[in-house]
Amino acid sequence: METIQRKAALLLCAVLAAGIGLPGCSTHSEHPGTYGTDTQEQEVTLKLYFPGDKKSAMGEVWSAVSSHVKEKGLNVKFDIRFIPLGDFKEKMLVMAASGDTWDMNFDGDWLSFNPMAAKGAYLALNELLPQYAPNLFARYQGQGTLGAASVNGQIVGLPWTIKMNQRQFAQWRSDLTEKAGINPAPGSLQTIEDVDQFLHQMKQAYPNERITRVGARAVYELRDEWVDLGFHHLGFYLHDPKVTVKAMEQQPFYKEAAAMTKKWYDDGIMNRDAMMDKEDGAAQWRNGKALFGWNSHEWIHANQGFSDPSYATQSSQLYPDRKFINRTPLANVVAINQNSRHPERVLRFLDMLETDKALYDLVQYGIEGKTYMIRNDRVVYPEGMKNTTSNYMEWGGQWALWKPQFMRANPAYDQDFWTKEAEFASLPNNVDSPVDGLFITEDNIKSFLVKRDQAIEEFDKPIIFGMVKDVDKAVGSYIELQKSNGLDPVIADVQRQIDAFLAAKK
Repeated sequence: METIQRKAALLLCAVLAAGIGLPGCSTHSEHPGTYGTDTQEQEVTLKLYFPGDKKSAMGEVWSAVSSHVKEKGLNVKFDIRFIPLGDFKEKMLVMAASGDTWDMNFDGDWLSFNPMAAKGAYLALNELLPQYAPNLFARYQGQGTLGAASVNGQIVGLPWTIKMNQRQFAQWRSDLTEKAGINPAPGSLQTIEDVDQFLHQMKQAYPNERITRVGARAVYELRDEWVDLGFHHLGFYLHDPKVTVKAMEQQPFYKEAAAMTKKWYDDGIMNRDAMMDKEDGAAQWRNGKALFGWNSHEWIHANQGFSDPSYATQSSQLYPDRKFINRTPLANVVAINQNSRHPERVLRFLDMLETDKALYDLVQYGIEGKTYMIRNDRVVYPEGMKNTTSNYMEWGGQWALWKPQFMRANPAYDQDFWTKEAEFASLPNNVDSPVDGLFITEDNIKSFLVKRDQAIEEFDKPIIFGMVKDVDKAVGSYIELQKSNGLDPVIADVQRQIDAFLAAKK
């Protein structure tokens, strides 16, 4: 019904505007010029969706958020809803296709943002954003990140304002290696050969321990400056100015990585159950069930929350001379539903969040004394709570609302943590992707992609986990299978879209 009413309103607006030149015709509940000024406005409820599980104090906290913004002239209540992370992408796509009405939701390029944006599920904000969220708009202008969240020139998402890079570091349990007399110099593990030698030393020192569940492919990708498009195992090389699309399985590093991973599997370094293991990898690391892995600059400097305080780690940046793309601004996004009845108020709320530290504390940490405590200038969990039992802190989807200017030190991050992350991302070899903001559509190649994905699931997984008997034979057969599945038309269509995207940027 809302969709029908909205279309009717749009049609009426168009007729009136064409007939008598009526200015300011809008299908929304507010009009330009009311930003933060109308204290008599009618109360409305904003329905917001986030991924994860709803924390027990969520209702009480957001009631306090409502009271706070009402004092500032924004008369809203909040209906905060959660969808389990594993169901979030499909659920959002179904809701959008059904024409459901909500106001704002979390999203990201790793969830449903690309297909939702491509299908027109999100409201274009080019005019509304500077009008109703001028402070947030100025922040984006300074960062230059709105282009990544635009489709055909229309801003359809609001990216987080964090800048970071997730290039690979090797990380290991240094308390155990030091005990075994294995003491690599800081920063000395830089190549895959260095890592291979080190892992064999660890296995010799701890023959009965589970060393790692990660294969070698990520390191080879870094070595060769490969950029994964996040689209059905297609990518390109960062040093290629033409951005030529290629299939991952046909690249030399693919077979090299498969051979190295098989070596680790055969030598007992790679966990034998790695392909079937569904346990969270971070939990295994925190609980001492893994001794080695790849990690990012963020997590080698964060407090990883080990279950045993005696655990210690050391790390080394891999291939520091190679270029690596920064994390996209679309990693964490909030977007406004095309059918939202109150987009202006969503934007006013987000603008307040950009400038109001007390509001930020409420949204991110909750109510002091109930959901968080301040100890030594650091936000900590109340007594008896931790991340897995918290009644509010670390709620799912808060990442898109992180504001570096207000973030407090917490159990994981020091006060200046995100400043250092931004500095690291700004180093010369950490660069933005030339196709950041590209939305690749599948409309012309869906049938080919179904077959490609089936083959990835059936044949790529054993290769990536080192479980094939003959690497050369397995990789060769897999390449031929993907060719027969229609690789050429897939690459041609994706290349066409990339070429058009790059041409439009010039």
